[in-house]
Amino acid sequence: MRVLVLGGGVIGTTTAYYLAREGFEVTVIERLSEVAHEASFANAGQISPGYSTPWAAPGVPLKAIKWLLSKHAPLAIAPTLDMSQYRFMWQMLMHCNSRDYAINKERLVRISEYSRDVLNRLREEIDIKFEDRQKGTLQLFRTQKQLDAASKDIDVLKEMGVPYELLDAKGVAGAEPALARVSGKITGGLRLPGDQTGDCLLFTQKLAEKAKELGVEFRFNQTLERFEYEGNDIKGVIIDGKKETADQYVVCLGAFTPKFIKPLGLNAPIYPMKGFSITVPITNHEMAPVSTILDETYKVAITRFDDRIRLGGMAELRGFDYTLNPKREETLRMICADLFPEGGDLSGDVSFWTGLRPKTPDCTPVIGKTKYPKLFINAGHGTLGWTMACGAAQLSADLIANKTPEISIDGLDITRY
Repeated sequence: MRVLVLGGGVIGTTTAYYLAREGFEVTVIERLSEVAHEASFANAGQISPGYSTPWAAPGVPLKAIKWLLSKHAPLAIAPTLDMSQYRFMWQMLMHCNSRDYAINKERLVRISEYSRDVLNRLREEIDIKFEDRQKGTLQLFRTQKQLDAASKDIDVLKEMGVPYELLDAKGVAGAEPALARVSGKITGGLRLPGDQTGDCLLFTQKLAEKAKELGVEFRFNQTLERFEYEGNDIKGVIIDGKKETADQYVVCLGAFTPKFIKPLGLNAPIYPMKGFSITVPITNHEMAPVSTILDETYKVAITRFDDRIRLGGMAELRGFDYTLNPKREETLRMICADLFPEGGDLSGDVSFWTGLRPKTPDCTPVIGKTKYPKLFINAGHGTLGWTMACGAAQLSADLIANKTPEISIDGLDITRY
């Protein structure tokens, strides 16, 4: 059985790999010249199941108003002429309540915990190195109010059986020794020892090579035009003016998914949430992070690679815009200097990047079947694409192979919209 995977980011590449393991003949269609050169290229590097938290949460609308007036705001909104931007914002606002937050948090943790387990199995099965570390993630609280608010997430962690450690400032310095130098700025932290880190780009490149060994074909610089269909039957997909057919199709196009499937009458309210990162050479390994720190104040992750520190985060709603905003670089540099002043060389070769995270208004990805028997979707993972990649790929492969998935898929497919 032949499967076309549309999209070669971390989601598309992992999906192709797990499909090939099931014995499918797989071809990946990618518009760029390499895998993982869109949202997967320079993300924050965190594999953080326990911190899989919906942005749509109680209190966020009020916080968002305050953020818009802040110099180092984690969120910025630039009005466009695209009505989908305003629909997305309204729909997201409607999910900012306790009931929806609990539902969406459970879904995110469910997929992410599973995905971490799938990645662990993969690491045991094949030789794949991607500057990975299994040393946990620390959510850093600068205020008592932030520390007190963590109780809501802790309730969900308890319910899901996720190990955690609630730390005071001294405990934070014990987990991340370099932070002892700035302990006066820290109230406490929430550490999840089961979380991991790794270079998403390097992982995707290495896994693509493993997929090729299983027979997966990667075709780059391809222009996807549209699906051809009759009724609920997908007849093929037009690529560079030519029709190509398969037994099954998986759409892994990230933020570009809605436009491509809209002619089919499918609504996937995925919107590009623009994020930023800088990558800083390490100058003093003892003064650099041990693993990943999430700065709750600025919504920025600081991740340790072998010889680099990656700071990534923030969000801008401004459509398909790839402009590098120098204000975002300034914020990321400020946080690095504030927390790890002796760890990274901010005067040296610092790379600044932006990418478009595919965000849904309920912050849960779209994974699974559609009303078209030959068409599946694996998209909309937002800021958690790297965290969810392996699990979402295994789920997709199981569904296409008509196998019973290892975890519940309730609430994940496109029918919830």
